[in-house]
Amino acid sequence: MKIEQYISQLLYRYQCVTVPGFGAFLTEFQSAQLDENAHSFYPPKKMISFNPFIKNNDGLLANHLAESEKISYEVAVNAIQTEVSLWKTKIQEFGNFSIKNIGDFSLNSERSIVFVPVDQINYLKESFGLSSFVSPAVKREVYKEQIEELEEQAPIIFTPEKRRNYSVLKYAAVFLLTAGIAGTVGYKFYEKKIAEETLLVQTNVQKKVNQKIQEATFYISNPLPSVTLTVPAEKLPYCVVAGAFRIESNAEEQYQRLLKLGFQKAKRLAPNKHGLFPVLYGSYSSYKEAHQAMKDIQKLDNKDAWLLIEAL
Repeated sequence: MKIEQYISQLLYRYQCVTVPGFGAFLTEFQSAQLDENAHSFYPPKKMISFNPFIKNNDGLLANHLAESEKISYEVAVNAIQTEVSLWKTKIQEFGNFSIKNIGDFSLNSERSIVFVPVDQINYLKESFGLSSFVSPAVKREVYKEQIEELEEQAPIIFTPEKRRNYSVLKYAAVFLLTAGIAGTVGYKFYEKKIAEETLLVQTNVQKKVNQKIQEATFYISNPLPSVTLTVPAEKLPYCVVAGAFRIESNAEEQYQRLLKLGFQKAKRLAPNKHGLFPVLYGSYSSYKEAHQAMKDIQKLDNKDAWLLIEAL
């Protein structure tokens, strides 16, 4: 029975997957990377490593195999042992073998196992759908030299035109210009007069309106009673606790650390009855949401994070 797919499934969910009698696959979080020289971007991922000294059966792989294949736990353990024996035979006879979607194994000159993980699969669930990509370098073209070359090749030549005698037209233009100026001045004077009279009328009307407003008295016989609306606050009784500190300055330091890591829901609580200062990763309205958040935090940041349920 092939067990590679079951190991892969568990690597998405756990930091350590042990194959009894063979070794353990460990995962470590790696942040997103940017290679400026190669113009490449790599998303966050889980780096897989192999430890041949952790061989004890912790039951994780066997239980998962038994549930997936609908077989008993003992049959699952025997299937794992058979597959491990086959792996050991391959590496002893051929010096290398591969586990699909996990990595390649080989023996070095000292007959020790060397593991090389695959690069095509990212076991970090939060990076699902993200892949590395290469962005082409931005080319900035300068057109100044090209323009200068074109100007040198095709210089602009100005050809003077012959002057003609337009004396009659010149006097006609002067006459029309004078008539136009006179008409414009007269029209401007007319517009100014109309504007002044309009402004005077508007001022008188505005004075009368203001006088009426000042003399008016407003009275409401039956005023409506004021209404006070109370919006119930959303209850968030399920809390993921980062720690409870005896010294308040330590609690404040932990709180600031969570904010820097991006936990926007982080907050501090008032001292409890034991005189401790609790610091929370966040509060949630449902147990399911809080429990999932606690599991993710235990994997990525703090394995000692725990769940606090306040009185409902």
